[in-house]
Amino acid sequence: MLFDLDGTLVDSAPDLGAAADQLRVDRGLPSLPLADYRPMAGAGARGMLSVAFGITPDHPDFAAMREEFFVRYESRLLHGTHAFDGVPELIAALQRRGLPWGVVTNKAARFTEPLVRAMPLFASAKAVVSGDTTPFSKPHPEPLFEAARRLGVAPQSCVYVGDDERDIVAGLAAGMKTVAATYGYLGALPLESWRADAAIKSPLELLKVLGLD
Repeated sequence: MLFDLDGTLVDSAPDLGAAADQLRVDRGLPSLPLADYRPMAGAGARGMLSVAFGITPDHPDFAAMREEFFVRYESRLLHGTHAFDGVPELIAALQRRGLPWGVVTNKAARFTEPLVRAMPLFASAKAVVSGDTTPFSKPHPEPLFEAARRLGVAPQSCVYVGDDERDIVAGLAAGMKTVAATYGYLGALPLESWRADAAIKSPLELLKVLGLD
């Protein structure tokens, strides 16, 4: 079992949104509600800065503001971030059945590693692949291939769960079964276009999809 991180296992939108919002406040702009940031939380700095300032990566100030955002986020990595309801029970169920599991995220190791170290949930993860672990990030399949190698299983034996279209594209390209986590942040495209093998409305529904309930 392989999982995306943000929007699939953990809700990091409170800290991502707060970091971006602090940049607004620092510049004398009014604060925005978390609800404005949440839909774009899966897009990381690009998504947060697009909400906070309406800028895109081709903006001349984007690189500097992205690093400022990173520093802000790094300082509050776990202030509001928490596992989605049902995720600890899901992981425990996988553990009881002896199913190895891991994480494949586009989040940089700079943030992934301290986050997973700090949360007991991840103590049993057999693989944690960040966005810069390999030369590629999702939707390229290489991070998923790397996770399968670390688990010691063939990619075709893996199921990948994610809340963004890039997760499903990467999973399909790696030859894995894919599950869309519709409780997550989701991308801008309609879910039907993703071609996921299954969809779940809550983490524990995955056990039913896997025939383990």
